[in-house]
Amino acid sequence: MPPDVSVIIAVYNEEAAIGGLLDSLPATESAELIAVDGGSTDRSAELAAQRARVVRSPLGRGVQMNAGAKIATGRVLLFLHADVRLAPGALDRIRLAMQDGAVVGGNFDIRYEGDDLPARVFTRVNRWRRRWGILYGDSGIFCRRAVFESLGGFEPWPIMEDYEFGRRLAKAGKLALLDAPIRVSARRWRKGGLLRTLWSWFLIQSLYSLGLPPARLARIYRHIR
Repeated sequence: MPPDVSVIIAVYNEEAAIGGLLDSLPATESAELIAVDGGSTDRSAELAAQRARVVRSPLGRGVQMNAGAKIATGRVLLFLHADVRLAPGALDRIRLAMQDGAVVGGNFDIRYEGDDLPARVFTRVNRWRRRWGILYGDSGIFCRRAVFESLGGFEPWPIMEDYEFGRRLAKAGKLALLDAPIRVSARRWRKGGLLRTLWSWFLIQSLYSLGLPPARLARIYRHIR
């Protein structure tokens, strides 16, 4: 029997994070783990291969996730960033949600690392915006394979591909906004600075809304590992 859930992880120089994510995922025959490496120069692919099927792809989350979806065999696709952690039973929550035939996909409740003010504020902000059908990749977007294919997958963009796909997914049908937590690293603002991170997010989102191409927006975005 093919797995019912395929977990697809976009990986690039994530040797410090990938092991923790894979440890949070169940090793069962009903879940397929696929790590799509975008040309890492560290031990990311080697570490991922201990638990997941590793495939190679050009760099870019949209391109990498499409490559993973192309070889996945599960009826449901779950897309994860390498610096997140799933709570126990998370995949079972997806399975339960998908028993409702009207549900096309959904995501998890982001909980940022730490108990400081920025972590609490960003956690609440994400809860608010997902109620409006705004989904980002670090929230663990999942959907039915048939829906993913009908939507044409992710745009092959270097940035904002998750936001754009989430908007199309929300229009395709009912979303399951799961209360189960997904733990997300706070490394972006802890390494890059809180104010600089906030300004970058605001600027990128605003310029995207004004129609600036994602290829140009990517010049503003800093990759932090």
